[in-house]
Amino acid sequence: MKLSVGADLCRGHGRCYTLAPDLLEDDDEGYVTVRGQEIAVPADQVDLARNAAGSCPERAIALLEA
Repeated sequence: MKLSVGADLCRGHGRCYTLAPDLLEDDDEGYVTVRGQEIAVPADQVDLARNAAGSCPERAIALLEA
């Protein structure tokens, strides 16, 4: 599974990296650091990735089956 964050949709609410701190981090401005990128989700963090994606009020996070 991969996780993708839409750079144009992310507004820096911080819910995603709060729920999945081992997977996502914030930058100096409070935005998730992987905006505009796709990252591989380790098998042991799939549930955290789903929670993070579901928590985003902007729906900026997409989960892609690899």
